[in-house]
Amino acid sequence: MGQGLLQLYRKELLLLEEKSNRRNLPDIIHQGRKVIRQDKQMLNLSSNDYLGLASNLSLRKAFLENLTPDNFLPSSSSSRLLTGNFTANRELEELLCRLFESESCLVFNSGYHMNTGILPAVSDSKTLILADKLVHASLIDGIRLSTAKFGRYKHNDYEQLEALLRKNHAEYERIIIVTESIFSMDGDEVDLRKLVTLKKLYPNIMLYVDEAHAIGVRGAKGLGCAEEQGCMTDIDFLTGTFGKALASVGGYIICRKVIREYLINKMRTLIFTTALPPVNLMWTRFVLERSVCLTDKREYLEKISNRLREQLIAKGYVCPSTSHIIPMMIGGSRETVQKAEQMQQKGFYMLPVRPPTVPEGSSRIRISLTAAICAEEIENLIALL
Repeated sequence: MGQGLLQLYRKELLLLEEKSNRRNLPDIIHQGRKVIRQDKQMLNLSSNDYLGLASNLSLRKAFLENLTPDNFLPSSSSSRLLTGNFTANRELEELLCRLFESESCLVFNSGYHMNTGILPAVSDSKTLILADKLVHASLIDGIRLSTAKFGRYKHNDYEQLEALLRKNHAEYERIIIVTESIFSMDGDEVDLRKLVTLKKLYPNIMLYVDEAHAIGVRGAKGLGCAEEQGCMTDIDFLTGTFGKALASVGGYIICRKVIREYLINKMRTLIFTTALPPVNLMWTRFVLERSVCLTDKREYLEKISNRLREQLIAKGYVCPSTSHIIPMMIGGSRETVQKAEQMQQKGFYMLPVRPPTVPEGSSRIRISLTAAICAEEIENLIALL
């Protein structure tokens, strides 16, 4: 590669640096619910370990008691359609079907594989995808990889969405509404009952809901906002991930059997990748079986989230959140980086979220609360803010 080409990349990196938007991989050491960076120990407020299970040592010890040299399989060595479909896959998918009372489901390597693979598989040039303005980048990438026509409606603007459905329903073979349930950057949530009502206006409308930040946290059994709002069976593509509250890795879809079989035959990110190792699937099932009973953790997480959110608003911050993801809106990237560094110096590992992840002028510190944080630590954080 010539120096001229390398200089193009250096120039772009300098531009990011000037705008305080350049990213670096953090060099950190994990110690349970805390991290050490540059010899300073801090409470981790940037993790997606919402139930505190990933840092739960006793849970890991209990799982390890079930492992033997025979069932400890750290690699699948193949795609699921070749030799990578183990008993662990079937057992996890059977558990998901029982919990969600669904006729079918399918497990994927990651939430990113899930969102970039499903939408291109189930849509074509006769499809219109209407996505909430604030859906995750993986959903946007999945839409871009498809051949479907694409439109975005204002965030949680159900009137605009209804107008778009009314205008376009007769022009397309199918319309797919795409949304998250809890939005990853603002921490607010969608009215799924309203979307189900809109979906039922016309027979060719389908609903895709990503519960990545709700699974484990919302609902009586921790099955997400769809469980909480009583509409699990009304969602055509009910998806989520294991890598956040459930302390593992991978993604899943709850769906009709015909959709599952279709994805097995058409979804490129499933067909052309090495499957998850069986030991990861075993761990996921182990955690998922126990998560349904963690009502106390879900209630505690809601309690401390409400407390912090109320105090942020009282201190003059705009806070759209209704969940455990609480953005501390600041605005400029430079000021946001400085504020994050100040909080780190005071013992709280809080990270800035900047463009292009969020729009220009809306940089924020994204506080991710977990059930492993004690009430005293929340009060200390409030006092420092």
